[in-house]
Amino acid sequence: MSLSESDREWLLQAASLAGRGWGRVHPNPMVGCVLIRDGKRVGEGWHEEYGGPHAEVNAIRSAGDAARGATAYVSLEPCSHHGKTPPCAEALLEAGVTRVVFGAPEPGDEPGGGGELLAQAGIEVVGPAADVRPFHDVDPVFFYTTRYQRPYLALKLAVSLDARIAARAGERTPLTGDEANREVHRLRSGFDAVLVGGETARVDDPLLTVRYGMDPRIPPTRIVLDPSAALSADASLFRTQDEAPVLIFATEAASAERVGTLRDAGAQVEIVPAAEPIPQGDLPQGNLAQGGGVVQREGGANLEKMLERCWSLGIRSVFCEGGGRLATALTREELAQRLYLFKAPLTLGPGGVPAFGDGDSTPEDLGWSSTGEPIRFGPDLLLTYDYEGSPTAFREV
Repeated sequence: MSLSESDREWLLQAASLAGRGWGRVHPNPMVGCVLIRDGKRVGEGWHEEYGGPHAEVNAIRSAGDAARGATAYVSLEPCSHHGKTPPCAEALLEAGVTRVVFGAPEPGDEPGGGGELLAQAGIEVVGPAADVRPFHDVDPVFFYTTRYQRPYLALKLAVSLDARIAARAGERTPLTGDEANREVHRLRSGFDAVLVGGETARVDDPLLTVRYGMDPRIPPTRIVLDPSAALSADASLFRTQDEAPVLIFATEAASAERVGTLRDAGAQVEIVPAAEPIPQGDLPQGNLAQGGGVVQREGGANLEKMLERCWSLGIRSVFCEGGGRLATALTREELAQRLYLFKAPLTLGPGGVPAFGDGDSTPEDLGWSSTGEPIRFGPDLLLTYDYEGSPTAFREV
């Protein structure tokens, strides 16, 4: 049975509620639920905290007796398995809900969706939606990692109006304002790790912690891809280890002395294989943040092996904040799934470092597809893209 226009509107409201769980529920999915009876909302809820009640249970509690005879609109198919909480499908049955409409099916090969259980109990079940993208987009990390069993990686870049990321190579150039920076910290709070390249870590000396009053359930690990382990032991990262762990990825090129220095400073240092340089002639025209004659894959580190090691360490999602060379390599090797592009209302001129090759290319030229309308944060704009060349659960129904 297909969804009516009213069904879709209520489902989108459930999806909007789901996003309130950002940073608090992973690795569980973010889910929202709205209860409607006689055309009126009688209850709503979302998964608020890992290990706590799921969206359906919170919605039932908010509705009380009004849940009986209602339709439940849920962004994700209600679960039927026992985990830290009882199955949501059973909670809906006990509450007396007579119809369930869900947006996206439970992903993965393991049975966990409760749609069949509910239908067998006599509940009218409608779903999934013909277009599941709005419901996958609420929590892309969950859908991607469940299907592909590898980390979901998002890039964040701040650019000027003339598509520059810095005034000069090797120079720290703040571009965005306070409201955009707050959004970056909110985004950080929903990822398992924040990643930068070694050169960015040395030039910017960032903290990479979540601030602006955000409160992630687990502070993201700070990752530096530093093939030669050249990061200073006096870096700000090491002065804030009580706030979040520091993980350094180096290659066999790093000396035992440098690795030991970083470990003594408090970092976890992992050694990954090196990779061969990529000749510029092999790069697509206008490749993301390209520079120089050769893209070195951030000094020669094998990025795919780095992400495999992240997965083995329990890191399911990575938020990469630079630099441009690392973004280039991740894009070229089709290891990034999303781009958060913050555009600041200023120009840096021809001497600036281009974000997109010669500076005239756009994300669309490079295989990125816009996911929606720009969002304004003070004077800055946020544009979000998904990479079409990479496998993604969003295109599956």
